[in-house]
Order: sequence, then C-alpha cells, then structure tokens
Amino acid sequence: MGENLIEKIEKAIRDLNKGKFVLIYDDDNREGETDLIKASKFVKPVDIKTMRKDGGGLIFIMVSYDIAKKLQLPFLTDLFYKIENTYPVLKWLNPYDIPYDTKSSFSLYINHRKTFTGITDKDRALTIRRFAELVENLINEKDSKKILQEFGEEFRSPGHVPICVASKNPLEDRKGHTELSTSLLKMADLTPIASGCEMMADNGRALSKTEARRYAEDHNLVFLEGNEIVEAWEKWLE
Repeated sequence: MGENLIEKIEKAIRDLNKGKFVLIYDDDNREGETDLIKASKFVKPVDIKTMRKDGGGLIFIMVSYDIAKKLQLPFLTDLFYKIENTYPVLKWLNPYDIPYDTKSSFSLYINHRKTFTGITDKDRALTIRRFAELVENLINEKDSKKILQEFGEEFRSPGHVPICVASKNPLEDRKGHTELSTSLLKMADLTPIASGCEMMADNGRALSKTEARRYAEDHNLVFLEGNEIVEAWEKWLE
C-alpha cells in the first residue's frame, strides 16, 4: 500500500474507534453510492439525525457472516424461498434481477422492545446500539438457546431497522457496503457491526463521488473507495 492509503486507513481506524463516521464509496461499476458508516455501538440519536439529514437513504445495520450465523439470522431471500408455496406471491417477487449484484444481503428488520414506534431518532439509536452491545456480550457464548433467548427478550421483528449480512467470504465473492464496512471494523479491532446510510443528493439521485469527497473534507471525515479497503484488507490478512 502507498503511504497515502496507509494514512487514510489509519485515520479511518482511529475515527471509528472514536465513534466518528467514515464515508465509503463502493465502486463505479457497482452501486456507485457513498454510505455514511460508523460502529453501531457508538450510535446515538444525534447520529441518526445526521444520517437522516446528511445521508437521506435507508438507515441499516451491517453484520459479519459469523455474527449472523450465531444469531441464526436468515437472508430474506432464503426465508421467502422456504415459504413461497404457502405464499405464492413470493415466487413472483424473487429478486433475481438486481442490476448491481447477484444476491440481496437483507435479513430481518428489528426494533428494540423498549421502543415505541421504533422510527424516531431515539428509538432507532436504541435499537442499533443495544443490538451491538448484546452481540458483544454474547460473542463467546456457546449455548445457542441462551443466545436466541436473550436476543428475543430484547428485540422484536418486524421493526424499523433492517439488518444486512455480509457474505461468507467478504471482499471475495461480494464487495458491497456490508462487506466493506464490516471488514474495515475488523481491521479497527471492533466487533464487525456497523450502521450505515446511503448519501442522497438534492436532485433525488445518489450523491456524486465528488460531492461526497467534499462533504468528508468539510467535516474532517475519511472518504474511502471500495478498492482501497480491499487492498488494505488483503494486506491485513497476510
């Protein structure tokens, strides 16, 4: 890696550990979108406001494949396939034609049980932060029944915060924001649970890369492109 990239990655790691946002642009040939991301355990109501106003897209949680497996979180596409004979409409809604990917990463949508509607800044921050804290507390737990019981005691589904699950081989078979974000958190020695929101422009389209870079500069935040995270990840794995 070049010195400039090393400095950017190191600053991103420091910022993530301080609870700051990092901007991640996936790729010109993929979504072509920038997400505001941060470690979920640091999310506060003011961060939901920032994502709402400065991002404008969907506010969601991203988790590594291992964490999803521990919580037995299904991909929605797999779940729909299992029940499509009972609900035939699901056969017709199969997302086989996603223009930028081969499979959706969406899993369950959750609310914390102490939320009211689940959509306010306070409610979504509670859902996101407690999800991360719960997983950290259960990360070494081997009793699957206890894991599911504690998860179910705190959360209900459906809710207002979707969870996206990274691929089993992150940044190899898929290089979406979910894989990029959770891999960056792993490099930062943080539990790979991130929160994100796509950045939209005033014209209704995705915020351009140039505008996203400018936002990062104006707010003293790190802007990373997907290929930079992939390069750093491959070096980190050596």
